[in-house]
Formats: sequence, C-alpha cells, structure tokens
Amino acid sequence: MKHLLSIRDLDADTLTALLDDADRFAEVLTRSVPKVPALRGKTVVLAFFEDSTRTRSSFDLAARRLSADVVNFAAGSSSLSKGESLRDTVETIHAMGIDAMVVRHRSSGAPGQISEWIDASIVNAGDGWHQHPTQALLDSFVLRRRLGSLEGRHIAIVGDIAHSRVARSNMEAFTALGARVTIVGPETLMPASVSPWNVEVAHSLDPLLGELDAVYLLRIQNERLDEVLIPSNREFRSRFGLTAERARRLPDHAVICHPGPMNLGVEIDREVTANDTRVAVLDQVAAGVPVRMAVLYHVLGPGRFPAGDAGTPASAEEVV
Repeated sequence: MKHLLSIRDLDADTLTALLDDADRFAEVLTRSVPKVPALRGKTVVLAFFEDSTRTRSSFDLAARRLSADVVNFAAGSSSLSKGESLRDTVETIHAMGIDAMVVRHRSSGAPGQISEWIDASIVNAGDGWHQHPTQALLDSFVLRRRLGSLEGRHIAIVGDIAHSRVARSNMEAFTALGARVTIVGPETLMPASVSPWNVEVAHSLDPLLGELDAVYLLRIQNERLDEVLIPSNREFRSRFGLTAERARRLPDHAVICHPGPMNLGVEIDREVTANDTRVAVLDQVAAGVPVRMAVLYHVLGPGRFPAGDAGTPASAEEVV
C-alpha cells in the first residue's frame, strides 16, 4: 500500500489489518519508552493547507513514535503566499528528499492529484467535502474497542452529511466492516444521491434511538456553507441534537461519537458531554496516534507490524 487517499482504496481485510496493527501500536504507547525504530531514516512532511489541531498533532506524534523525521509545512508562510502554484510547492518539497507527505487541503481531490506529481507516499488528511480516511479508521477503532465488532451493529450518522468528508469516509468504513448505517438529517443537508453508499436515510432521529449501537454526531460546518440550509441552530437542535433527554433513550451500551470541534448546545448538549460515560470523544482523540502510526507503517514500512509469540507487539529491536 503506497498511498491512502480514500477509504475506498481499502477492502475489508486491509481495514481490519490496519485496525489490528493500531491495537498493537496502542500497546507500544503504554510502554515506558513509547517508541519503535520502524521508520528510522524516513522523512514525513505534514503539508497542511487547511487549519487543523487534532489531525496534524496526532500525525506528528505518530511519525515521531515510529522514529521518522518530521517536517511541518506551514502554507501561510510559504511561497504559496507569493503566487507559487501548488504543484511547484510540492515538487520543491519532494526534491529535498522525502518519503511521505500527509496532505490536508480544502479542495477535493488535491491529495490524489499530488500523488500523480511526486513519487512519495501520500496520505490524505482531509480534502474538501471528499474524504478523511484516517478519521474513519480511528472512529472504527474506537467503536470496535467499545462494541467488540461492527458486524451487525446499527450506527446513525447525524447532521450535515452533504458537506462532511467524515460522513463519506465513515459510511464506507462502517459498512465495509459489516455495520448497518443510517444517515439522519434535514433534506437540505443530505447529498443529492446516496446511491454510492449502502446506507439508509432518515429525517428524524427519535424513532431510531432505542435500537442504535452508536450515534455519530457531525458538526454543522458553517465555514463550508454558502447558503442558509437550516432555519437556525436552535431548530436543528430541537430536531436532531443529542439532548440529555434523547441520550437517556439510547441503549446502555450505545457509543456517542463526534469528530470535533463540537458546537455544544447544537449537535450535542453540554450535559451529555460532561456526564455521560458513553461519550467517546476523548477516546477518538487518543486513537488518532496509534491509528495513524499503523497507516504510516503500512505506507512506508515492510507491511504488517510484527507480533510476538503471545500476540503482543514485537520488541523495538525486532521492528526494523
């Protein structure tokens, strides 16, 4: 696997292999020295042309935990601000001798285009409304740990589906792992067609609450909306927000997820995030490092992360 551009690049076996390796790297992170020399001598560039906190930081930590050299590229202080093209910029970075580029860009398809310009491995860290594959992997990782398996589980993805790269990647990952997925939201925030995905559609959350194994809440992305698609945030909350009352109607084992940052009091109430142990938001943040370690290892390493005789990760000396 040279690149990770989309969840569609991965079949169910590869998805499972990445999650299994993320489990092993999660164990590595519990050690007194949470680091392996797996990517020693490799150079990873974090090319973020769009703002990020969680994704950038976890990729940075993931690469360093694998002993790679990391270069953080700041678009705002680069020659892009002087009119240099995206192609010239990435070709200039590549000429310095790099092995992988982690790309976030506001234009859908940008990471795929970059993969045709340079021969380094490209990992998509989010492109426009298109894809966010590592977010889907870490969400699958958290749900698998909480629920045991996604096979046969019913997951609702709620909110702004049309403008969400997270929704697109998660629909593909969850269904590939055997889950039943229902997307929920107002018609104005639904894609024009759901035929590319094997999902159900609902325009009310309430009838589903008692049967859900997980509810995945999406942020209303005001920065991506160029027209008024909902009457108000208050109206959205009244119909689709996870209020404390709605949370009480979820099964005890249900998992509550959100990719962050949250609009508290819109898609989820503060009382829920503060008091409900089913909320897995911090688990999602923590999962970013081992999952992205697994991704970088698959695109730059020799393949699967080796396991010891008891099914535990090999020692650092064995991972070369």
